[in-house]
Amino acid sequence: MAGERLERRLAAVLAADVAGYSRLMGTDEEGTLARLKAVRKILVDPAIASHQGRIVKTTGDGMLVEFSSVVDAVRSAVEVQRGMAEQNANSPQAQRIEFRIGIHVGDIIFDDNDIFGDGVNIAARLESISEPGGICISDDAYRQVRGKVDAGFEDLGIQELKNIEEPMRVWRVQATGGTAAASGSVSAASQLQPLAFPDKPSIAVLPFQNMSDDSEQEYFADGLVEDIITELSRFREFAVIARNSTFFYKGKPLDVSQVARDFRVRYVLEGSVRKIGNRVRVTAQLVDAVTNQHLWAERYDREQADVFDLQEEITHTVVASIAPQIDLAEIAVRGATRPVSTRGNSLGAPQAYSLMRCPAAMRF
Repeated sequence: MAGERLERRLAAVLAADVAGYSRLMGTDEEGTLARLKAVRKILVDPAIASHQGRIVKTTGDGMLVEFSSVVDAVRSAVEVQRGMAEQNANSPQAQRIEFRIGIHVGDIIFDDNDIFGDGVNIAARLESISEPGGICISDDAYRQVRGKVDAGFEDLGIQELKNIEEPMRVWRVQATGGTAAASGSVSAASQLQPLAFPDKPSIAVLPFQNMSDDSEQEYFADGLVEDIITELSRFREFAVIARNSTFFYKGKPLDVSQVARDFRVRYVLEGSVRKIGNRVRVTAQLVDAVTNQHLWAERYDREQADVFDLQEEITHTVVASIAPQIDLAEIAVRGATRPVSTRGNSLGAPQAYSLMRCPAAMRF
């Protein structure tokens, strides 16, 4: 109703999600859901309740919780992360459920049992930069809890949070220790999210965005991505994330750094499809997710006569272009000087293009 007064209040907001949830689900859907349900029942929900928290809403892999006290919010988060560390100690790495938690205290809007506002958004952004099993809190929260929580605190310095106008100081809660941590600005790139990559180049091909009103282009975009994944998988040098996992991001806002954390990949290919009349424009770009550097980008304008021929042509061209780019990027990353081999399973750029024009030749 117009002019209706909104209820505002000061509250501590805790945002949490499961690190690598899409990877876990892609590997074992039923097992992941069962483990997550058990963890919530035995550990998470009781910890929140014991510290007077209110679960506002949950998603498949996360939750939003409101506390009247930020001290209670941080104590609850520490209890959860310590409990999860104990539970994961004897679990295989690939099956571990690890939460990332962000906490902020600020003004929120309360409406129809839901909460909104910058207080909520900042907590969500803090969660997104937290490491698996970690807790990040704002400077506002830190001033309220220092000396009152059995945990250490590490100053991560001033951080720019996505879609938050003003940079803010962020603190990492050291849930496993009870001593105060020394202050000192820490590089977010080197300390906040260390990535453990496979022993060969790893890449995730994200769903291409359909930027036209033609729903048929949705099928074309999905088919194109699936073909690119299939062709890249023929390279034994590459670790390629399966389609079922990457399509978790379909229709969702994309954050390349988040994709890298979820799938433990260094390279991400993203793109879009747009149709105007009988012409189709496909754009694609290869990104180094660690440095956020664009390694390669291209635009393809074609007449849409035969969809399958068009799909095949663009697939071959894209794969033939990005394969040598990844190889060159790996050489730069490792500081190696080895030439790109044109024998065995490795393909030099000219040979790659030639073989891509004849897929049957790629059956190693």
